Amino acid sequence: MIALSLAAAGVCTAAVVLSGSGSESPSVPSTCPQRWGGNDFGDWVPAAADIDGVEESLVPGSPVETLICAYPADSAHPGGERLTGSRTLTDQTAAMARDLAYLPVTTAKINRPCTAMGGQIANYLIRFAYPDGRALWVGSAEEVNQCVRTTNGTVGSNAYTGSAITAAYKDGIWRSVPPDDPCWSPGDRKGQDKLMVPGRPGRLTVCRDATYTRPPYRKRHGRDVARALAETLNSLNTVPSQNLCQGIGGAHERGIRLIFDYPEGPAAVVTISMDCIPAINNGLLQANLDDRVRDQILRLAPS
Repeated sequence: MIALSLAAAGVCTAAVVLSGSGSESPSVPSTCPQRWGGNDFGDWVPAAADIDGVEESLVPGSPVETLICAYPADSAHPGGERLTGSRTLTDQTAAMARDLAYLPVTTAKINRPCTAMGGQIANYLIRFAYPDGRALWVGSAEEVNQCVRTTNGTVGSNAYTGSAITAAYKDGIWRSVPPDDPCWSPGDRKGQDKLMVPGRPGRLTVCRDATYTRPPYRKRHGRDVARALAETLNSLNTVPSQNLCQGIGGAHERGIRLIFDYPEGPAAVVTISMDCIPAINNGLLQANLDDRVRDQILRLAPS
């Protein structure tokens, strides 16, 4: 699940099951389409919006109302799912838009390994309405493998939002449960397509390989250490991430996850695969690990 900074607010919701279509504008439909038009889980909207900021954020600006449209899917035969219902949110819209706006976006299709388990799947379209009458669609999905691309029709994000969207659709409340262990934070933050560690982090947690559970397997550091390491990582030459690496023969060092926390919004996570090239990856960028950076990271890691 994504770790989102969610505000608990009062809720004004209305749940309905739709059986007919309403009027549509040529650009952004005002009601839920009767069928899911994509062939994947998520990664489809009926129309891209002409709204300032859609190139940099899934949900720019300050929408005032949200319409969630649900399309339960068959994992074996994706595409063409029928609309089964919708829910309208008002008081939750600001929090939902803010948290989606924090997610990293790109126009590129980012490769990543995905498992192929079967399970609960549902496509969602989310219509964000603005005070001036304009609107924007976001397409996503809940999928058991959490291997979904969320898009506004212009840019997309591999950050997983499915569980939070399902909760908002079913309960009318936008929320997400943070991981019990900070080392499991998914770490998806806006700007990671341009910098390994964007912005000004306020704290750093260094975690040993997640399969290593004997204490101590994590160690926390303050703002100055976090920003110094972020500066080092941001000085490296990077390439767009393929989320793949080539193993180094004979190397058996445990991996490290760097969790950079911020005063607001989600963490940014960087993984270090010590026995792989390229070793450094934030999900959108990769870089090689030289001895200087390796030594700096190992000094901060738990023993």
